[in-house]
Parts: sequence; structure tokens; C-alpha cells
Amino acid sequence: MHTAKLQTRKLQALPWLFVTGMLLIAEPLKAQTTLDIGIGIQNTTTNTVTAGIVIQQLGLLDKYLPKTGKYKDIQYTINWQNFTSGPPITNGMIADKIQIGMMGDYPLLVNGATGEETGNNTQLVSIIAYNAFGSGNGVVVPKDSPYHSLEDLKGKTVSVPFGSAAHGMLLQALQARGLPENYWHLISQSPEVGSTSLQEKRIDAHADFVPFTELLPFRGIARKIFDGAQTRHPTFHGVVIRKDFGEKYPEVVVAYLKAILAANAWLRDNPQQAAEKIAQWTKTDKEVVYIFLGPGGIHTLDPTIKPQWISALKSDYTVLKKINKVKTLNIDGWVNDRYIKQAYRETGLNYGSQLASLDNYQVTGSDPICQKPIDNPKQAGQIWIKNGDIISFFSPYCTLLGVKTYQAEKKDIDTVYLADHALGIKVFANAAYYAVNHNSTGPLGIVPFLLRGDAQDYAAKNNGQVVAYQDVLPLIPASHTTAASGG
Repeated sequence: MHTAKLQTRKLQALPWLFVTGMLLIAEPLKAQTTLDIGIGIQNTTTNTVTAGIVIQQLGLLDKYLPKTGKYKDIQYTINWQNFTSGPPITNGMIADKIQIGMMGDYPLLVNGATGEETGNNTQLVSIIAYNAFGSGNGVVVPKDSPYHSLEDLKGKTVSVPFGSAAHGMLLQALQARGLPENYWHLISQSPEVGSTSLQEKRIDAHADFVPFTELLPFRGIARKIFDGAQTRHPTFHGVVIRKDFGEKYPEVVVAYLKAILAANAWLRDNPQQAAEKIAQWTKTDKEVVYIFLGPGGIHTLDPTIKPQWISALKSDYTVLKKINKVKTLNIDGWVNDRYIKQAYRETGLNYGSQLASLDNYQVTGSDPICQKPIDNPKQAGQIWIKNGDIISFFSPYCTLLGVKTYQAEKKDIDTVYLADHALGIKVFANAAYYAVNHNSTGPLGIVPFLLRGDAQDYAAKNNGQVVAYQDVLPLIPASHTTAASGG
């Protein structure tokens, strides 16, 4: 009887033993079914949008994520994490909450060094956008401030987001001039706090990165007195990944970089509509988005890791190391371009050709007022008609003639863009200074500059005078019949 009960109990247990056994056998064979990816982005940093908010809003990453082979049964969860600067992204990467991140040149170095120090190694795998001479970072003052140069700020209170690309620009500018770090009273303020402090005149100047030193003047809050292009030192934002993530999921990293390429192409195909969409998504004025990313814009979208940028990083590292702002970093070992090269191969693009190029896409077309083809983009201007199109012009003179013509036709003008003669960057016409030459034997010469000092130097050498936007417009004839004589 006892034996029979034991046998019965054993038989009853067999199905459970069988199922449990099968589960134990199957568990090690069970494939990974979910992959959580944290991506640290900066929506308000305009030159990073094609690596973040554009990809997110257009659903581009899903288009390229691998779905075959070891990824056949993977379900992806993308956690887009938005920050206003790079350092918090680095913190997230060290904590392994973020696997892919983006930030400016100086924060990139701190990211790499911090990863190396903590054993959470990162790698620089792509650039997002650059300005070869440093524009994008800058210094602004209240619009009625008496200050017009960095030298005017000796002993004054200047704020900057510590650890940012703009902070690095200030350090670079001081060291290039042989000035001590305490030349001014430097305090740390985020873009939002710095903007408020500037409006309330609790600081004398604020240094910041893309887009704030264009955004604040555009909104009538500030005036720029220093542009990063004056350093003639490259600035850029780039993409970093956790090294272990890239080694485990290289196809995912390549997919993300392919999404950046697609986002860049989308923006270039219709820059006006792209600027309007990005403005909706980020709350940055469309006119400011366009001055950075439109044709001939301040920043060039290009993910290739050029030798010039590696050299610039090494120079930046020396600046930071001199004042003990960065730990040890093997830059050559930290840079890894194999992922972006693979992305180019898989999309049929020529990495080598793009690597060698510093060309941006440019303003093209025909000037409807001066009736000339736009054959010199460095001289071209543009007018954005309110609720209308962006119209391109042959020269500064023709652009301002367009302003007068459209005003006479009762057309509302949104904003006007010109190219700075000294720095070679796009500027808002109403924030520029103009060197004007009343040459009786030739056309009226009008040369725009972002900085008053540059305009004064040019005017002194060319027997001209310096005027502001509101004073240059009355010098332009109201009728376009004289357009042919304008240069």
C-alpha cells in the first residue's frame, strides 16, 4: 500500500518534472528579446538636432535598426533623454543609463577622460556638425552695454556654463592673448539662468554655445561682442558611445549613424521647412535654426571625423590640462571611426571624399531684384518673407535693395540674412554694422560685419564710415531701377 502510494505520487509529479526540466533546458537557449538603448540628446543645441530630435520625430532610427540574425527577435526600447549641455550626459553614460550621447568638443574630452578613469570607457564615433573657425560659441552683453570686446570685460562678471564648449572657448581666448584665468570674474550659469541674469543686468556678459549667442540678440535681449570664429580654432559637436555597448551591438551603432545621415539629407532637401519643423519641436526660433543649418549656415552638417578635428581635440586637451580641468586621455585610442565608415559603406556614400571636404551647401539661384545669378555665395544675402518664402540675393547691396522694395510693396519681412565680411559667417542684418563707402565714381559700397571693431577697421582703410542697420537702409534707393549699379 505504501509502495503503491509512492508510485502514484511519482507518476503525478512526472508532468511537472517534465515541464520544469524542459524550462531548465530551454532557459539557456532563450534569446534576448528586448534591448534598452538610452540616447542622450540636446534639443536646444541647434547643431545637434539631426542626431537627436529630427531622428526621433521622423522615426528614422527604427528604419535602420537591425532586425535579422541575432537581432531577429529583438524588441527595441529607445529612451531619448534630453539635456541642455554635455556634462549630465557624461554622468548618464558612466552610470550606464545612456549608451549613446552627444556633446561639444571640450565636454567630449571630459567624457573620454572620465570614462577612462572610471573604467566606463567611451569612444568618439562621429561628428555631428562643425564650424572650422570656431563660430557657434560666443559672448553677449546687454544690448545697451558700453562693452564691445573681450578686453572691455577686464574685472567684470562673466557667466558661462562650466564644462561647456563655450567655457573652453573662453579659456582658449585667454591663453591665446596671454591673459590670466582671473582676467574677469567667471561664474557658472546655465543658458537659461545666464539669459535671465543678462536681462536683469546682474552680470556684465554671458558666454554660451549654440544657439544662444544668436538667439538672445535675435530676441532683442543682447548684443554679441565676441564670436568663436575670432579664435580661428575649430568647434564641433560629436557622438560618443559606451565602448562596451559598441562592441556588443556594433550594428546598432551603425544604424544610429545611418539615421544621422538620413536626417542631414532631409534637412538639406528643404531647409526652410526643416527650420520650421525644428522650431516647433525645440521652441528655438526658426530664424535662428536657419542661420545655423540653412544653406551657407554657421555650422556644417558632416559626420566624418576629420584629421583637423583630432588635432583640434589635442589642442583643446592641452588647454584643459594646463588648468587641471581634465584627467588623462589617450585621444588616438579614444577616437574610433570604423562605425561611421561602415555607415557610409552601407548607404553607398564615399567616406573618403567627404572626409577631405570642408564644403557646406550654399545659397544658390537668381536674384529677382538685381537680376543676377548668385555666383558668389560668400556675398549672398537672403530675405525671409513673413509667412512666405526665403528669397536669395546677389550681394549685401541687392539684399538691402530687396528690403526697400518689399517694404514699398507693403510686404512684411520676417528677417534678413547677410554674410559677415571678416568672419565669413551668416549674420542677422539688423544686428550688423556696415562699412559704407560713398564713392562718387562707382557704386555705393556696403560691407556688413557682425562686430563693430571689424567694421571700423575696414572703414578706416577704405575711406568709409560705420553705420547701423537703421541708418544704412535710408542710403539705399527705394526703387530697383538703380539695382544694376549696386555691388
